[in-house]
Amino acid sequence: MSDGASGPAAHAARPLFEPIAHLLAACGGSGVPDAQQLTGLLRRVAPAAASGSGRPIRFAEPRAGMDGYEAHIHATGEVPTRAGDWHDFFNALAWCVWPRSKAACNALHMEERLARERAGLPGRGWRRDALTQFDECGMVVVCADGEIPSLLAAHEWEEVFWRRRERLMRTTCFMVFGHGSWDQLRAPFAGLCAKAVYRVVEPAWLALGRAERQAETDAWLAARLSGPACIATPRDLSPLPLLGIPGVTPASECAAYYRDTRQFRPRREARAAQSSAIG
Repeated sequence: MSDGASGPAAHAARPLFEPIAHLLAACGGSGVPDAQQLTGLLRRVAPAAASGSGRPIRFAEPRAGMDGYEAHIHATGEVPTRAGDWHDFFNALAWCVWPRSKAACNALHMEERLARERAGLPGRGWRRDALTQFDECGMVVVCADGEIPSLLAAHEWEEVFWRRRERLMRTTCFMVFGHGSWDQLRAPFAGLCAKAVYRVVEPAWLALGRAERQAETDAWLAARLSGPACIATPRDLSPLPLLGIPGVTPASECAAYYRDTRQFRPRREARAAQSSAIG
């Protein structure tokens, strides 16, 4: 392998890779570890990781004849992982740091699939579509300021990201869950968006160590996913422009940046009201 200038370790210090930074830093070379190496890593950092049915998780090359991606993981614990594939590599790291939540997603996929089969309903349904979106580009926004989640959900981008920038950086953690988002953040582009769920905590939470915050949030998210307030449709997820988060791009160091509605869109109701006013 080469010196690793463009390998996993090069991303360890970049914004939004914090949940997996310690794992990225340990990866030498320019390529990504293979399925066997990733299974070994999982055994070291999350030995209890299991599928929604309780099968121990391991990573392996995809095989023909699998009964659907989630069904295969649920039945066998085997996560299809393509050699040299960054997307699948980040999925493996997500299992390392979000094991409870990943298991909850897997169980919910199968629960919904079986429910639809029993009811004679075709297709995947809204719930599975929402779970897949969250698995790919989900984020947990943890905040000790109760106003910030409401403002973000209302798409008050300039208010939060610029006018309250200092407070945002002191009170809020943006914790990426979606492995697809990490893959896209290797070469971020305007319009790159996460699907967020919001959590308000006491200020003492911010004093916890990195590992403790991660494990505690994983347990919280797994319970939320499995609870009565579970994500039911994609509309239950709040869009959040990743390049608006302070520190992700130097372009965000001025207020005018947040006035570009091609990237920082108002809420749909606000857009409709603006169109009506113009008409």
